[in-house]
Amino acid sequence: MSKKINTALIGFGMSGKYFHAPFLDANPNFNLKKVVERHGEKSKQLYPYVQVVKSFSDVLADEEIDLLIINTPNHLHYKMAKQALQAGKHIVVEKPFTTNSFEAEELINIAAQQKRILTVFQNRRWDGDFMTVIKIIKDKLLGELVEFESHFDRFRNFIKPNTWKEEVLPGTGLLHDIGSHLIDQAVCLFGKPDMIFSDLRTERPGGKIIDCFEIILNYRNLKVTLKSNFLSKIPLPRFILHGTEGSFIKYGLDPQEDALKLTGFKNSDEWGKEPEEFWGMIDTTFNGVPIKKKIETMPGAYPVFFQNLYEAIAEGKELAVKPEEALITARLIDAAIKSNSERKVVEF
Repeated sequence: MSKKINTALIGFGMSGKYFHAPFLDANPNFNLKKVVERHGEKSKQLYPYVQVVKSFSDVLADEEIDLLIINTPNHLHYKMAKQALQAGKHIVVEKPFTTNSFEAEELINIAAQQKRILTVFQNRRWDGDFMTVIKIIKDKLLGELVEFESHFDRFRNFIKPNTWKEEVLPGTGLLHDIGSHLIDQAVCLFGKPDMIFSDLRTERPGGKIIDCFEIILNYRNLKVTLKSNFLSKIPLPRFILHGTEGSFIKYGLDPQEDALKLTGFKNSDEWGKEPEEFWGMIDTTFNGVPIKKKIETMPGAYPVFFQNLYEAIAEGKELAVKPEEALITARLIDAAIKSNSERKVVEF
């Protein structure tokens, strides 16, 4: 393998433009060599050095390409990732990993046989608010955690035209989209749950997809609630944590996505920092001392995903987002669908 990781983006929609290309361009260990665009050359306008190609097969046939980022519509993830692994490429798959857990398991087996890196773009592990929550739990600032609630609320009360995301296709809807992130975060924090219950809905008039979900994960002494919808004009807190000694509540979403869309990636010490007005509030007793104050949000750090990816491919270091973890998320999504259809708690 060359010193740099020659990389191809399989699409240049929102994901490619905002979440992948800027970080590949900024990291000297990657060379964004090719971008697949069926119509136009938008990527070349931003990155003049890239080669724009029209077909996936062109990338598969290029022996110089080390890494493929599969950021196509969700129902294509499995097929394309399978072909790419069989062609000897390392793979990043956009979330959701696949549309069901059987496909995810097969890809993991193929990657092991081919001795190739396979991972999923769970960038929200590096949201500043989530990293702050990890530290609060790890430091036991709330005592023993008994309830954890995670919301990702937005407001779009209309059906967005001309997009596959609003069509009834395998893997569309909020459960596979935002649900993949929220479930992954819960698994990172607490591991596999004992039971799951879900309520999946279509709330917007004329909607075809799941645009609202509530998932409850039961652990031995912990209740985890995950919620998202498109009709929260007044958003609820992003995180609500209750423990035996106190509580933590945090409003607002991580600022990195908005920054990427407005100004692009700025590789500086200020990247990912959140204004104080959005810092979370803690009210607890720690080591016998009452504490009631704002907790500064840790800076978000999406570039860490790409640096870890390079180190895993080039240096054999441990992968941060393991495919086996993504498989657990895929199985939990399957279980959520089963729970909703049968209207009952499902053991996991």
